[in-house]
Amino acid sequence: MTTFPGTFADDVIGQPAKTQFEAFIDEHRRALNGCLDGLTEEQARRSLVPSRTTLLGLVKHTAFVERVWFDEAVTCRSRAEIGIPATPDESFILDDDDTVASIQRSHREACEASRRATASLGLDDVLRGNRRGPLPLRWVYLHVLRELAQHCGHAEILREQILAAE
Repeated sequence: MTTFPGTFADDVIGQPAKTQFEAFIDEHRRALNGCLDGLTEEQARRSLVPSRTTLLGLVKHTAFVERVWFDEAVTCRSRAEIGIPATPDESFILDDDDTVASIQRSHREACEASRRATASLGLDDVLRGNRRGPLPLRWVYLHVLRELAQHCGHAEILREQILAAE
């Protein structure tokens, strides 16, 4: 099982809103990273839908999401400067050297960088580097939470199908 830092929602019920947002986001980060635990490389790469979506690709994509919303949006650096794909669709593409371990590590590192990037920000602080224009951190947290929740659902279904086929 992969160890993944972060807080839990049940532990922050009486805490400030930012702490609560971060706990919910961390729970989804852990779930996505953990969807690869115990799988073979072949299982993690197995394609069960017509799109590029695989479990390994989902976790790789969510590392991209972290870098878009908490690097590009915070620092105003371009995706090329950050070293990430230009489009979300490209972020699902698996390279030959992508492994369960390397993608989990990349995802953990992206999440840790996200936590550092937002540590000193308040929910009403405006992030200016997103293509939509200036957005408050509160909106970004809600957007990321929605996206991570959707991908957690995708991952649960794909993992269930993969394990049922064995």
